[in-house]
Amino acid sequence: MSTASTVYGQSDQPRQWSPETMMTIKRIGSVQVSPDGRRVAFAVREAIMDGDQSEFRTQIFVANADGSDQRQLTRGQKSSDDPQWSPDGKWLCFVSNRDDEEGVASKKNLWLMRVDGGEAIRLTAMKGDVSGFKWSPNSRSIALTALDSETPDEQERVRTKNDAIVVDENVKHSRLYVVSVDESPSLQRDLLAISPKDRSIASDAARAGRAALDWSPDSGKIVFAHCQSPQPDDWASSHLSIVDCASSAITDLANTPAAEGTPFYSPDGSSIVFTLSDVPATWAGARRLAIIATSGGSVHLLPETSDGFGRYSEIVGWSADGTKIYFTEMQGTSLRLQAMTRLGAVETLSREDGMSISGVFLNSRRTHIGFGWENFAQPPEAYCSQIDGFQPVRVSHIQPEKLPLEKLGHTEVITWKSTEGFEIEGLLTLPVNHSPGTRYPLLLVIHGGPMGVFSRSFDGTANPYPIATFAAHGYAVLRPNPRGSSGYGRKFRYANYGDWGGGDYRDIMRGVDHVIAQGIADPNRLGVMGWSYGGFMTSWTITQTKRFRAASVGAGVTNLVSFTGTADIPSFLPDYFAGEFWDGWEAYRAHSAVFHVKGVTTPTLIQHGERDLRVPLPQGQELYNALKRQGCTTKMVIYPRTPHGIEEPRLMLDCMKRNVEWFVRYLDNLTGSGNR
Repeated sequence: MSTASTVYGQSDQPRQWSPETMMTIKRIGSVQVSPDGRRVAFAVREAIMDGDQSEFRTQIFVANADGSDQRQLTRGQKSSDDPQWSPDGKWLCFVSNRDDEEGVASKKNLWLMRVDGGEAIRLTAMKGDVSGFKWSPNSRSIALTALDSETPDEQERVRTKNDAIVVDENVKHSRLYVVSVDESPSLQRDLLAISPKDRSIASDAARAGRAALDWSPDSGKIVFAHCQSPQPDDWASSHLSIVDCASSAITDLANTPAAEGTPFYSPDGSSIVFTLSDVPATWAGARRLAIIATSGGSVHLLPETSDGFGRYSEIVGWSADGTKIYFTEMQGTSLRLQAMTRLGAVETLSREDGMSISGVFLNSRRTHIGFGWENFAQPPEAYCSQIDGFQPVRVSHIQPEKLPLEKLGHTEVITWKSTEGFEIEGLLTLPVNHSPGTRYPLLLVIHGGPMGVFSRSFDGTANPYPIATFAAHGYAVLRPNPRGSSGYGRKFRYANYGDWGGGDYRDIMRGVDHVIAQGIADPNRLGVMGWSYGGFMTSWTITQTKRFRAASVGAGVTNLVSFTGTADIPSFLPDYFAGEFWDGWEAYRAHSAVFHVKGVTTPTLIQHGERDLRVPLPQGQELYNALKRQGCTTKMVIYPRTPHGIEEPRLMLDCMKRNVEWFVRYLDNLTGSGNR
């Protein structure tokens, strides 16, 4: 396998899609409109592969709200991310791990830059990475969260190799701090630690750079969500408290049997909207919008939303008059921006025109929103709109100029009937230069989660399973959203509880048969692949049928028992299977691919991260050894330094190229009756 050493950018591009071409697509994030609505800051992430460098680097750009005068604000060898305007419009604050003035490598810290130009000023000198922050309404302070750093004693133990680790002891919590902001470039600033001693500030994973906190309108208090630890398995212990910044006094606000999170003060400061889970909190993500007075008291639940406020539903903020709450929610294959009144009436704000919105941020005056905007054939760019009257205006122009967009395979949303009366939706991508009446090899791609969803995102964006490249090679690609997926309501999302590999498998196979019946797919040339839960379903599929000529399992759960005992989320499967494996051994065994692996003959590529804590490496190794010992064609690729998702460009490129080569090898130029 060879990979190019390239800095991807505005260079000449080949006139077809390949993994190398897909690596040139840049990501958009943190699209933030200035308080006056005239300018927009946004973060651009691109792949850097130059010499011994292989990293995704992020820099901050600004442009006028009409899309004119785009310019790059930050540069250098280190990333700068998550720009936020001060409410008075004078400053941009951002997170960066750039070196300090003496060239000493830094943790992720806060930096300030005047919006009218000048050098960035380092605002904090935290020894643990800053994970999120938010300006006070009066622009005089910033609330930030950061993990505890190593103590001098711990550093000495590491140095002398006397550093045995005791699990669940000496936990590094995520703390809440407030730092003052002034004109001085000095680091000698007031930094106040104001969080509970034995709790961690919760993160809002769906909103990059955000801790789950908000300032009161008078800048005197902060409401925040906190958990018993920063471990991902402790999310269900999240509760809300309010801290008085002058006295550091902390008052409990909401401490129910449910998990509370993502609080937002109303404009008048009288109430707080937040999310409230079901009881007990479940991993599939049923939540409600709830309102509570800032003085405490009873919780007012708003009506359930169409998707049950699932995994992709997030609060954006209050309307300026305090009568509505803006939020995003997955509906089918599109993320929608919506508004709910205090009485529960819902209005969809983002129009339905085949586009997909992402990363919505409301500006400090609640007049404009910034967001990413893309579709199957249009790469992501930054957009903005007034919140009253959704009219997206393109702000950025960051993608390579010579992308072969005309060479993308056509993608459409299709539906089919499955068992138990379920109607299933999915994305079907046709090969480039598709000819009606001609059958093509079909690749089945299965998403993760299982509460993930395939949406109307750009087909040319790099990921382990390169859709645009597959279409360029003459493959049709089916991406189903089976039961368990987000976007189709609470009942649908919970329909695979206790039944992994059952109804969801039937949903997927009915989709394959549907595309065959349409005369598009060649039943003798089928391939299947998926990452995480998609890897589970792929490993399961090859134990249930010999219809597929080739498979690729990415970070797949293959043994439900050993997964539960080694993953960083040991409560995950006991939730889905209504109990621990020692109380329900038969259910765990019955739904694990490794216990059904005897007789598998499908050539299978296995890809896994060396440092995957979510789906630990032995999950892939168990499948690999079981296939290998039976003489089944298999190959396992382990990606060094890699957690659950691939984070280095060269390794991502390698992953894509190997998947293309694997399916070309086993699906191209086949004849005969097939392997049914």
